[in-house]
Amino acid sequence: MKSSIKAKVTLVGAGPGDKDLITLKGLKAIQNADVILFDALVSEELLSEIDASIIKIYVGKRCGKHSFSQEEINTLIVENAFKHGHVVRLKGGDPFVFGRASEEILYTESFGIPVTVIPGVSSAIAAPSSQGIPMTKRGLSSSFWVMTATKRDGTFSEDLKFAAQSSTTMVILMGVRKLNEIIKEVSKYRSALTAFAVIQNGTLQNETFVIGTLANAASVTSNINKAEPGIIVIGDVVSEHPSFFEEEVQRMLYSSL
Repeated sequence: MKSSIKAKVTLVGAGPGDKDLITLKGLKAIQNADVILFDALVSEELLSEIDASIIKIYVGKRCGKHSFSQEEINTLIVENAFKHGHVVRLKGGDPFVFGRASEEILYTESFGIPVTVIPGVSSAIAAPSSQGIPMTKRGLSSSFWVMTATKRDGTFSEDLKFAAQSSTTMVILMGVRKLNEIIKEVSKYRSALTAFAVIQNGTLQNETFVIGTLANAASVTSNINKAEPGIIVIGDVVSEHPSFFEEEVQRMLYSSL
């Protein structure tokens, strides 16, 4: 190791997917990196704009297929910082929204390596917003909860149940594969007419979107590719989507035939 090398790490939120939604500060950080460790949800378009001389290491996790364990990622961060200097840990969305950033910071700093965090635009807000769905609206919802569908052991999070019992807007990350079970659980506490939406590949060119109510969830979600990442939004604010009224009219017409 050369004495001129100064190890440091920057955790950067890449945003929800669209390469232009990374912050200016985040973009400057990756352009000045020596090594970038990037996740599965980081867009290829963003990576293509980074100088080819910068080392890029894929450490993504998708559908249970992990290129590296979290412990191995921690080790890679430290080893590359000591060997090359400035390591950027590039994460989809925001590093602190279910990004395990705290674990990486704790491990890295235990070796005396300074860590800087650059926040990112969270997909939990950006994906619904890009579809015209507000998280809060006067008279409809005064709060929103962002949660995962399940805990580490595969059981439903208690937060899912508590949120369903309230009037809050529910934003569920990493839950598409358990969509049917989520709808069934929420339906225990909310009206069958409660609106919901599923947004997959949010803010990207291949973004897909379905909208419906808890009552007709089975029919509107039957063609969803559950292998693709997505965000589930449940609450009255979903009815603010431009297509919701049109979809409801069509469903009523067909159901009366």
